[in-house]
Amino acid sequence: MARVYNFSAGPAVLPEEVLKEAADEMLDYQGTGMSVMEMSHRSAAYDKIIKDAEQDLRDLMEIPDNYKVLFLQGGASQQFAMIPMNLMKNGVADYIVTGQWAKKAYNEACKYGKAVKIASSEDETFSYIPDCSDLPVSENADYVYICQNNTIYGTQFHTLPNTKGKTLVADVSSCFLSEPMDIKRFMHLLFHSFVDDDDNRIYRFSAGDMEAIERLKAEKYACKEWIYHKSALTFT
Repeated sequence: MARVYNFSAGPAVLPEEVLKEAADEMLDYQGTGMSVMEMSHRSAAYDKIIKDAEQDLRDLMEIPDNYKVLFLQGGASQQFAMIPMNLMKNGVADYIVTGQWAKKAYNEACKYGKAVKIASSEDETFSYIPDCSDLPVSENADYVYICQNNTIYGTQFHTLPNTKGKTLVADVSSCFLSEPMDIKRFMHLLFHSFVDDDDNRIYRFSAGDMEAIERLKAEKYACKEWIYHKSALTFT
């Protein structure tokens, strides 16, 4: 069989040795007698998998200790809503719209507060990256949002926007781990989440809200067991 080398922006070619290792472990992952898809997410074997995955990300991307690594469901599209739901403290966020994905994120953010389009290349069918050296950043903006790599139109931010001190949130889902990144230039508030095991309600707070979490635990849910969910360092 001739191997096809797919270099698309979505699913793409993997090293053959990785595929062979995955195939070999499909029936028996490292002596557990089952595949990863069959084991409990609370088992020691899976706990090691998730912890190793987080450590690998931290090592490869030089992620500082004050960043939380979150493995979330839903992909970048879910983050179009989760970002404003979690980070719009003042109800205002600035968006730089350079492609369909940034446009979708902007439209979704409009549902949760005042989303301000401070730059866009839609006037020329997203064929360029606008000058972001001196943007009209909103004084009370909670963050500035970009999609760093636009696969549909073939454009990419090679220089990050001047956010004038505001938090930078970036969708890097199509260029993730493709080159070194200075993580400290990006979003510094990620999410803590925990589940109320009576009704499976998920509460999410930004990293700056730990006092609120502790207060909620003490006042409303005293003596409860809290299950903290680690969800990839997601910049979107």
